[in-house]
Amino acid sequence: MRLLFLFILLSCISLLGYAQYLQHLAGLLPCPLCVAQRLAYWFMGLIALLAFLHNPKYIGRRIYGFFLSIFSLTGTIIAARHAWLIRYPESFECGISPEEAFLNSLPLARWWPGMFEANGDCSDVDWEFLSLTIPDWSLIAFLGLGSLALYTLLARK
Repeated sequence: MRLLFLFILLSCISLLGYAQYLQHLAGLLPCPLCVAQRLAYWFMGLIALLAFLHNPKYIGRRIYGFFLSIFSLTGTIIAARHAWLIRYPESFECGISPEEAFLNSLPLARWWPGMFEANGDCSDVDWEFLSLTIPDWSLIAFLGLGSLALYTLLARK
């Protein structure tokens, strides 16, 4: 089970690293929903790191699995909303919005603006791979990581 927590941790690190690549080298600005997804990956990675270092027994695995599942579900909902917004941009205004103002006022946005500052428009599609956008791929990643989190939550041994 410890290797599963390590896999979740490395997956979150890889996804956040690729987000940094897209932002700083490809020039894509993150929107508020992107930053919210990054926060979910950060929390999942942090919990997976703690679980990997702790190497818990049955009850501890269930506790870590519960929190991983919660953050994965949160990220899944945000990514699904973002993917829906890209397909129906007239349904929601997301540029300079209360979400952006809130996220940019958080201490994390001032501490590490390159990771947590939201400056983009949620409905922009600047990157695609296999006809899927960044939120589509993020949704797939959250669903995969969420299934692993549920496994850690529900596995008997």
